[in-house]
Amino acid sequence: MRISIHELPDVVMMKLEGRVSGPWTAELGRAWQNLETSLGSKRLSVDLSGLDFVDVGGAELLREIHQKTRADFIADSPLAKYFAEQAMSKFTRNGKKGA
Repeated sequence: MRISIHELPDVVMMKLEGRVSGPWTAELGRAWQNLETSLGSKRLSVDLSGLDFVDVGGAELLREIHQKTRADFIADSPLAKYFAEQAMSKFTRNGKKGA
């Protein structure tokens, strides 16, 4: 997995490429924690176009990011759109309503 972060005056872009699964989910979690503290009033935009797989833990982390920031997701393929829809869903993997 590759995580690229670009800061612009009013938005922070996080580009994700590869697979968000297993140890890479934890790596994304660390990157997100570091980024979250420095966002301030900037919007967050997450580019999911380069992802080819997201496991359950990765989907929950993307959902958490969306719930905390209302991040914009960039998705240019059916697969990336699916990952974005999962992240914006109000339901967790066990069918319960998320926070």
